[in-house]
Amino acid sequence: MFIKKFEKRTLIAFAHDLVAIAAAWWLAYLFRFDFEIPPFHLASLYKILPWIITIQAGFFLWIGLYRGLWRYASLPDLKRIFLVILLGATIPPLLLAIPGEFTGVPNSVMLLAPMLLLLIMSGSRLMYRAWKERRLYSLEDYEGRLVLILGAGSTAVSLVKDLARNHDWHVVGLLDDDPRKLGTRLHGVRVLGIINDLPEWIQKLNVGYVIIAMPSVSHHIHRHVLEMCSDIDVKVMTVPSYIDLISGKTSVSQIRNIELDDLLGRAPVVLDNKELHNLLTEKTILITGAGGSIGAELCRQIIAFKPDRLVLFELSEFALYNIEEEFRANFPKINLSFVIGDIKDSARLTQVFTQFKPTVIFHAAAYKHVPLMENENSWQAILNNVKGTYILAQTAIKFDVEKFVLISTDKAVNPVNVMGASKRLAEMVCQAAQQSVHHLKNRNTETCATCFVMVRFGNVLGSAGSVIPKFRKQIAKGGPITITHPDISRYFMSIPEAAQLVLQAGSMGGIKGGGEIFVLDMGDPVKIVDLANDLIRLSGLNEGDIEIIYSGLRPGEKLHEELLASDESTLPTLHTKLRITLAHQVDEQWLFSLIKWFDQHTVLSDEEVRQALTKWVPEYSEK
Repeated sequence: MFIKKFEKRTLIAFAHDLVAIAAAWWLAYLFRFDFEIPPFHLASLYKILPWIITIQAGFFLWIGLYRGLWRYASLPDLKRIFLVILLGATIPPLLLAIPGEFTGVPNSVMLLAPMLLLLIMSGSRLMYRAWKERRLYSLEDYEGRLVLILGAGSTAVSLVKDLARNHDWHVVGLLDDDPRKLGTRLHGVRVLGIINDLPEWIQKLNVGYVIIAMPSVSHHIHRHVLEMCSDIDVKVMTVPSYIDLISGKTSVSQIRNIELDDLLGRAPVVLDNKELHNLLTEKTILITGAGGSIGAELCRQIIAFKPDRLVLFELSEFALYNIEEEFRANFPKINLSFVIGDIKDSARLTQVFTQFKPTVIFHAAAYKHVPLMENENSWQAILNNVKGTYILAQTAIKFDVEKFVLISTDKAVNPVNVMGASKRLAEMVCQAAQQSVHHLKNRNTETCATCFVMVRFGNVLGSAGSVIPKFRKQIAKGGPITITHPDISRYFMSIPEAAQLVLQAGSMGGIKGGGEIFVLDMGDPVKIVDLANDLIRLSGLNEGDIEIIYSGLRPGEKLHEELLASDESTLPTLHTKLRITLAHQVDEQWLFSLIKWFDQHTVLSDEEVRQALTKWVPEYSEK
């Protein structure tokens, strides 16, 4: 069916071009003789025209003029038409060279005919494309979605071309702040004004959609456009990020809704791929907490560096099942092992390390929810986050793991809650473990010099424990949104960015002998109420449509988080988004005392845990 349709379309185009040849020559004679062709020259035209049509048609087929579709006629097609007509222009002089056969063709006709043929063939193709793309239709007759595009650069040009082929969209104009582009046209679409004129043009043209076609634009533009459109029921969309476009992950036409990430103003992360290849490629990598938000994203990004094997270690059966379903389907060529286990189970860890012999460990398994860990579960938080980290670290040293990367948190800085204090203790356990590694190395044992690295960062957008999923559910129900305090703020970054920087910190660990605590550049803190209002607007509502209720700070909750303790300072690294914290150091003796304390107790109450934390974590203060 397709072949028959294609042949019919080709025959119609071919017939059109044969008629165009005849028409071009007829018009050339008419123009030459002021629309009164003398009989002698008319006879000459009738005699030469069949030869010209035949030979010119041969050139058409030889050049491959009918491989493309008129609907997508473009500059390369026009170049082929120009070439074939240029070749065809040599026909009359050659025919006139035959003695006694062809005479009387005026030189002006031989010049005019190719020009007219070029105009007819190229013009008809462009008119057909314009008709197919509905450029000849008025806005009143158009039934698709009317859209304004912000930007008039190369991305906007590509988007205009892509949307022109989609009858569901009709681009009615462009807005750009470059004064040199005002009034110009890109593929027939006019640059109407500047971005601040958006509300005016939306009203004039009855536009229902706005697409931001500036992939590297700052978050301020996204926020400003969203605010302009939030009160007038217009949907704001954007093209993929610059990084995704140049990497080939997606195309310009894959427009998407504005997301929270677009409003937070995080610059793209530039990774040192050479160092990451040295850390990950052809290595066995073990990730604890692999079913969690950060653990799973670490796995996704590590796979890009082609490890020899990825071992996904997870306590939750359901979380491990979900991640297995995703990874088996998306990464069938990668060696993957999905392992159920508890980091507090030394025997299970020994079994897993004996079987897989991991080279690098990313330790993301932890209890992280502040209010849950503050009451009823404090001792479990300490056992899991501290003792579990100790058992995992000792197993790593025993099995010659090269690098151990602990995922920490900004809540470990001047902690006022059990969860934050437990993560600070986990950092200190790794610091002490690094000291024991140095002592073993100095004794010339055969134990590998395991390098411990800790990475601190704040909240990640969309993680299982973040406020974002909670707010989305509350908005879907029509509100209210519950926030603990009108002034509460947090540092935020996206899950992919956090995972990228964890990997980068892991590759840099050891530059100071190991045991470094890296702090990620979290940007500026974000007020939670602003975050809630952004989500309301992104849901297509106005701020007043959803009520916000303030419930008061929860147990162990800070009003503002910190990235450094009061007695800490930092050193720069080669990566602009990573700094090394000069934190309080501990030694092996401290570690032995801590483990002895663990062995003395089976279960402690919440209050006993908090009292003990004042001894073990100098920065901790119970709120």
